[in-house]
Amino acid sequence: MSIKLINIGFGNIVSANRIISIVSPESAPIKRIIQDARDRGFLIDATYGRRTRAVIIMDSDHVILSAVQPETVAARLSDREDSVEEG
Repeated sequence: MSIKLINIGFGNIVSANRIISIVSPESAPIKRIIQDARDRGFLIDATYGRRTRAVIIMDSDHVILSAVQPETVAARLSDREDSVEEG
C-alpha cells in the first residue's frame, strides 16, 4: 500500500489513506465533534487563523480544521486517485 498525501491548504499535507470524512463545520453535531477533539487534545488547527471551511476526520480520531472548502479538498483527493489509476 502506497502512501497518498493531499494538500489541505497553506502547505499542510495529510495522508489521504487515513481520511474518514470531509465535512462542513456549520452543523451542531460537527461543532460538538470539534469541541470534543479540542478537549481530548486531538484537534489540529491548520487554518492559519482563517475561517474554518472544512473539517477532516481521520481514522486515528484526530480532527483537522482547514480553511479550504470541503469540495476543494475532495476534488484534490479524487484528482490524486485518478492520477494513481492512470499511472
